[in-house]
Amino acid sequence: MDPIFSALAIAGALAVGAVSPGPSFIVVARNAIALSRAHGMATALGMGTGAGTFGLLAILGLHAVLTAVPMAFIVLKVLGGLYLLYLGYLIFGGAKQPLHVQTGDNVAMMSLTRAYFTGLFTQLSNPKTAIVFASVFSALLPPEIPLWFYVALPLIAAVIDGGWYLLVAFLLSGEKPRQTYLKFKTGIDRTAGGVMGLLGLKLVSSGF
Repeated sequence: MDPIFSALAIAGALAVGAVSPGPSFIVVARNAIALSRAHGMATALGMGTGAGTFGLLAILGLHAVLTAVPMAFIVLKVLGGLYLLYLGYLIFGGAKQPLHVQTGDNVAMMSLTRAYFTGLFTQLSNPKTAIVFASVFSALLPPEIPLWFYVALPLIAAVIDGGWYLLVAFLLSGEKPRQTYLKFKTGIDRTAGGVMGLLGLKLVSSGF
């Protein structure tokens, strides 16, 4: 696979994962709605930093594993694909469940620094994020990894996650956009779950 095409494919897959609602979305939404737009954006920057960290760890770890144990490439694809199928099922199945977000009366004011680290630690403490990164990278990295990937891919991951959650914080800090999202939540979740499931099928089938 051409390195440029590979990087674009990885960016696309990470974008799909980033927009799938989950714990990170709830944390950013809560801080943006209950505290302030600035707090939501600080939290979003923390999410982006965490995603960049996972991107760097994923490419370093995959490179080491694939060099030492080539069979691990196939195993990681199958296990990662099965997990993504499971995650897609959960997202799709929970599409009709309401999104519960706390109100300003229930959340104490925090500093912007604390909001940033809340986002960072939420991202880093989520093992699902690490598995998704490893799965996407194992499926789409070229056989020979260019040196510039070690800088570009973590940066791409940080920009995608951080950019998405900055947009979320900006939009959901207003009442009308938040209600619009909640209105169409079922369709958004079903679409995200379906795409995640298709990626899982691709990974499993390519492992055999």
